[in-house]
Amino acid sequence: MGGEEERFVKEAFETNWISPAGPHITAFEEELSAYLGVSACAALSSGTAAIHLALLILDVKPGDEVICSTFTFAGSCNPIVYVGATPIFIDSEPQTWNMDPDLLKAAIEDRVAKGKKPKAIIVVHLYGMPAQMDRIMNIAREFQIAVIEDAAEALGSSYLGKKAGAWGDIGIFSFNGNKIITTSGGGALVSDNPEYVERAKFLATQAREKALHYEHREIGYNYRLSNVCAAIGRGQLRVLDARVQKRRQIFEWYRELLGKHFIFPAEPEGAFSNRWLTTPVIKFSAKTEILQKIHEKLESENIESRPLWKPMHLQPVYKHATVYQNGISEYLFNSGICLPSGSLLEKEDVERISKCLFEVK
Repeated sequence: MGGEEERFVKEAFETNWISPAGPHITAFEEELSAYLGVSACAALSSGTAAIHLALLILDVKPGDEVICSTFTFAGSCNPIVYVGATPIFIDSEPQTWNMDPDLLKAAIEDRVAKGKKPKAIIVVHLYGMPAQMDRIMNIAREFQIAVIEDAAEALGSSYLGKKAGAWGDIGIFSFNGNKIITTSGGGALVSDNPEYVERAKFLATQAREKALHYEHREIGYNYRLSNVCAAIGRGQLRVLDARVQKRRQIFEWYRELLGKHFIFPAEPEGAFSNRWLTTPVIKFSAKTEILQKIHEKLESENIESRPLWKPMHLQPVYKHATVYQNGISEYLFNSGICLPSGSLLEKEDVERISKCLFEVK
């Protein structure tokens, strides 16, 4: 907590606004929009819900194909299946670990040649590092394909001076408990197209028509954020920049201590990462064996760690999916580690964690 959340939540209780309606929702949406430099925002129950609604807004239907980063969390691509569409996975490029623009263009050309022009592109900013959005957006515009920008892990990051989440036709965010700021659970959909956002709000409130009685002409969803959670979010926004600075400091502490043994992802020119997680790649051979020993050592010291994301095309549920690959995401999965990166960590904590790594033989 940053300090002001309790005041906003108390105000919500005192004014009796507890449900998915109320002044804190409107204020949170306005404040987030202003921070990102976008026209409009819909506060929702999760980032996954935001992607689901984004696909519906872009009229993605059963039988359509949607391109998605393969190196990501399942929440990025599962909504493609929700709407009956087919995911087409794209591997990573080595600088940012995000969607490879060259593979993206090759994939689109191949799908078009096969008579299946993709309906949308979901590009993910992984671990807070922004993707090469200028190249990706140019490719998308060339083929007239809409872009959903999954910035769930990248609030506070930017590319070429523009905030992550503000590049695409629709941007989405997550405020789950593990993100750089949290509403205890929640998400958002943002866009410079106000009609998209209004459509999201309509679908997120069970698609209820404007009538005295309950009138429904479409299938809707219960995806709106509550006024209490939005109150928490307003307090969290006030410490967002400080959280970004702290995460970046934690990353630098790790890099100073472990740089001889691990490769730390650098920021390409024009990129500013919130360093949501510190995710180095081990330099040595026999990586799988060493990484397993590292995880076991940290666990024995009550320190949580985990591998990098397992690519979606390697997940059993997507084993039959089409993937355009270059091996980067599989290499990262087999070579990298997510280290503790919470904003409350101090240098002595990072030193203790690093010491444990040095003790692994």
